[in-house]
Amino acid sequence: MKNICVIGVGYVGLVTGTCFADLGNRVCCLDINAERIEGLKKGIMPIYEPGLAEMVTRNVQAGRLSFTTSYEEAINGPPAEFIFIAVGTPEGVDGEADLRYVRMAAESIADVADHPFIVVNKSTVPVGTGDWVADIIRARQKKPIPFAVVSNPEFLREGSAIQDFLNPDRVVLGSLDREAANKVAELHLPLRTTIMITDLRTAEMIKYASNAFLATKISFINEIAAICEALGADVKEVAVGMGYDKRIGRTFLDAGIGWGGSCFPKDVKALAYMASVHGRHPQLLQAVMDINTDQRRLVVQKVRECLGALEGKTIGLLGLAFKPNTDDMREAPSIEITRMLQAEGARVKAYDPVAMPNAGRILQNVVLAEDPYELAEGCDAVIVVTEWNEFKQLDMARLKRVMRQPVVIDGRNIYEPEMMRAYGFVYRGIGRGYNEHKPGSSNASP
Repeated sequence: MKNICVIGVGYVGLVTGTCFADLGNRVCCLDINAERIEGLKKGIMPIYEPGLAEMVTRNVQAGRLSFTTSYEEAINGPPAEFIFIAVGTPEGVDGEADLRYVRMAAESIADVADHPFIVVNKSTVPVGTGDWVADIIRARQKKPIPFAVVSNPEFLREGSAIQDFLNPDRVVLGSLDREAANKVAELHLPLRTTIMITDLRTAEMIKYASNAFLATKISFINEIAAICEALGADVKEVAVGMGYDKRIGRTFLDAGIGWGGSCFPKDVKALAYMASVHGRHPQLLQAVMDINTDQRRLVVQKVRECLGALEGKTIGLLGLAFKPNTDDMREAPSIEITRMLQAEGARVKAYDPVAMPNAGRILQNVVLAEDPYELAEGCDAVIVVTEWNEFKQLDMARLKRVMRQPVVIDGRNIYEPEMMRAYGFVYRGIGRGYNEHKPGSSNASP
């Protein structure tokens, strides 16, 4: 059993701490947000993640997991060998990562640690941050205490974070201290996966490059979807055909309204910023971001093509969170789509199985419904924004009966066009051009 401190109880920190506790370690999770910590002590989760509440409760009851706002308690009682930094790194004014919380954590560690320790950086940080954290701690220590810094980027997907932690594709560790990296590697041995050890800056870059590549795959298939619409091809079938090629793979080739969340938007911007300030020209990354922005506009354009002017129309949004199985509204496409619809005079209704409490604090003048059918009542169009499983098996006849106009804009391509037309809907997907391509025509109207 190892003693571990985890600083930050957001998605990454809470999942990391809880999973390490479940593997048999003694973990103390620290956060300066007293309300969050008090909630966790009472079993109230600050985030929605399937299976997390049960795992937290089990490990708290077993005495392996605890929560505090005190750095002294978290680091020194008992002495933590590993101190994970898992704080937020929000987007700055120019797209750069804001490291204020990382700095606060590093300074606080230096202020209280009274024994040798290893800082393990889980936060997504610019290349070179590991060296910077080491400099902060070394300069601030009241007396020299041996320590090392290891970069351990996270690759957790919201909605499947526990599964991703316990069954990772790989664990990446970067450090200038090989002995420290080996100790962190030993901590991960129960996961029985590939462990890659490299230097600090390379490990930090692996995280950014990975997320940028996945975002690029999504923007690429959305670019292909636009071409499919023009030429009458079906992008879903195109993606399947591409995915059979082992060099390409099927994952992240789902055309739709693009990516959102706390990682892809922030990380692609941060990587582009790092490139720019070092004299490079990240044209590809800029195009990836531009295409993603265009997908939100495309959805509103499709509504306009079906309904004409949107003034006075009622539009329903099926889904609000940026992806299913989470309540996270950070950079969610629903936010921008709502604002664009409202700017054209539309009334917006919405339903999400989990995210409505968070959405209600962000979205203005949006009517929140209790279920998909209440949402659809009186709507001139419904837009599928988040591909929750419960939306895939709706009673379409019932949905159509309560709508003012039977228009469905499928921003996630979860329905089959022929089936939707058989129910009597005016249906528009993303890149489903063949379904309305007329023989002999040079253009398709998806």
